[in-house]
Amino acid sequence: MSEKSSSIHYINYLDLDKILNAQNTVSGKGNAAAHEEMLFIIIHQTYELWFKQIIHELESIISMFKTDTIDESSLSTVVKRVSRINTIMDTLINQIEILETMTAIEFLDFRNHLSPASGFQSHQFRKIEVMTGLKIKNRHEFGGCPYHDQFENNKKSEILNLEKNESLFDLLEKWLERIPFLKINEFDFIQKYDEAVNKMIGKEIQSLESSKHIEDKEREIRIKMINENRKYFSQILNEENHKIAIKNGETSLSYKATMSALLINLYHEEPILHMPYKLIQKLIEFDHKIATWRFRHMQMVEKMLGKKVGTGGSSGQGYLKNTVEKHKIFTDLCNISTLLISKTHLPELSESLKQSLGFHYTK
Repeated sequence: MSEKSSSIHYINYLDLDKILNAQNTVSGKGNAAAHEEMLFIIIHQTYELWFKQIIHELESIISMFKTDTIDESSLSTVVKRVSRINTIMDTLINQIEILETMTAIEFLDFRNHLSPASGFQSHQFRKIEVMTGLKIKNRHEFGGCPYHDQFENNKKSEILNLEKNESLFDLLEKWLERIPFLKINEFDFIQKYDEAVNKMIGKEIQSLESSKHIEDKEREIRIKMINENRKYFSQILNEENHKIAIKNGETSLSYKATMSALLINLYHEEPILHMPYKLIQKLIEFDHKIATWRFRHMQMVEKMLGKKVGTGGSSGQGYLKNTVEKHKIFTDLCNISTLLISKTHLPELSESLKQSLGFHYTK
């Protein structure tokens, strides 16, 4: 007598009965419901499923960053998972086009049934924001109430615990601070970079002063601009100035982490810096994709509702506009581009440092 082989069925594995019976229209049942409400529900349920996957990826990334050391293979995994999140974000942005097949008047057929429900109450999206680094002190609030007041019991406790925990931004900052290449033996990166910047600026001024193809007034304006740039570089390279900028809320990333990120950007062609550079670029990309999603959401709300108040009590499009810029997390990484200089002016690495940054083997 043969044993009956057990197998899992597609429907049961995906729990499709629960998923496909979870679209409960509030405007009516069956033919009495507003036709477009089904689309509205499915779009937002799909968002929540993708949010769950993003949280799954973030939890694994944060777990890896919490270790004292991150080896090359772990960093490669982190980059892969951030890339996956970015690809999911592309899908979330494109879903807005599907939602926009519903007209403003069609939305009004059921909108009055939704209040006070609002996308602002998405617990998973708030988790994503806090986990990546958007803590309460940096939020654009509305109505004078903290965002976590939208939640109760376990959901509120979970958000408040995440507020206390280290975010991806915090852990990235610590990782950048641990990178050992700012000062190795005779090579002091910050000093060498400062010298290179001054040499570059000196050449630019000398070139302008000796040029016979520029009017005196234009030459004077250009030299003034270059000297202003010199002041900017000097301020950025001064650690005390950087601390003041953090205190004033002008920047968030620590001085040492900023300098490490600059080194990675300038020397990213060195083998050992390939993956750190990719990670920085992927995090900047993530920030931009979240901002794009917020902006497209704002555009859709503007088109659908004009200046109407949001169902959750926010100012609608006004609130969304403010979040596009104010809720960015990795702006400091993006601003590193301001400090980049051309390869021709880049400080030359010592042979010992090049070996440290490469895959150097000795017999």
